[in-house]
Amino acid sequence: MKMRKIGRSDLLVSEICLGSMTWGSQNTEAEGHAQIDRAKEVGVNFIDTAEMYPVNPVRKETAGDTEEIIGQYLAARGGREDWVIASKIAGSGNINEEGILASNLEARLDASLKRLKTDYVDLYQFHWPNRGSYHFRQNWRFDPSKQPSKAEIEDNMRGVLEVMASLQKKGKVREFGTSNESAWGMSEWLRLATEMGAPRMQSIQNEYSLMCRLYDLDLAELAVHEEITLLAYSPLGAGLLTGKYEGGTVVPKGSRMDLNGNLGGRVAERTWPAERAYVALAQKHGLDPTTMAVAWTLTRPFDTMPIIGATSVEQLEKSLDARDIVLDAELLKEIETLHKAHPLPY
Repeated sequence: MKMRKIGRSDLLVSEICLGSMTWGSQNTEAEGHAQIDRAKEVGVNFIDTAEMYPVNPVRKETAGDTEEIIGQYLAARGGREDWVIASKIAGSGNINEEGILASNLEARLDASLKRLKTDYVDLYQFHWPNRGSYHFRQNWRFDPSKQPSKAEIEDNMRGVLEVMASLQKKGKVREFGTSNESAWGMSEWLRLATEMGAPRMQSIQNEYSLMCRLYDLDLAELAVHEEITLLAYSPLGAGLLTGKYEGGTVVPKGSRMDLNGNLGGRVAERTWPAERAYVALAQKHGLDPTTMAVAWTLTRPFDTMPIIGATSVEQLEKSLDARDIVLDAELLKEIETLHKAHPLPY
């Protein structure tokens, strides 16, 4: 397993990160622990979670259960220092109606630390901005004119940055990152951090896959010049790129599509032709489509680390196999041809 640093930080992590959002809903604690054990065996040292997990569905009464599962693992196995643990505070709405504020940041972090049974988080991320986001398929009707004023947004950011500096000084957080952020939002966090001498955002966790490439343009340019790491979530397109749905003709029992009919808006008119094309391409080259999809994220011209997730160790293996795969030039060229033929399928 290759190891890389996140952004400009000293966080040395496996280039494949283990996601955890199904632990506590689709997975039991024992199953989550088995996934951690297997990932560790092949060199993964990086786990991503969030205060609102598990998902499928997201519920206030289960929020935090995934962090507790990870905390139980650390309590039972020990070796906290062997892991780089990332968690997130939710933006406004959902389980955090106030949003991310200077007044609640430390309290929400402390709640996560208690569940994780640790006294620090290596990477603390802001799950989505209070002002809203074009992610989660909101790009089709994104309207930034309805956001608070720039002055209001910056006032909140400045207050939060002051608390971030305090949390880092106390040793509760090593580094910070964003999630579901935009190029403008990221540039503001960086600008204000420089101006204030506060911690910089080292990473951005956005959806990114063969079927979701919104990151490829302005955010990619910002990431290259500002040395930001993309933590790519849903590199399998919520399971679409595994081929298990067989072009929409099969819905396995207990799968995300079984639990969430349209995969959070990902199932649309042009989804299945794109899915069939990528799965067929992988098979043509003798690759498992899951392995190809994860391996492709590691070929990008900007720093990218995929966050892999599964509901079984057997599923996890196919994503972990990407660590040993090098996609050849011919295959990469064919992928770009398919991207032009199937742009923004959802």
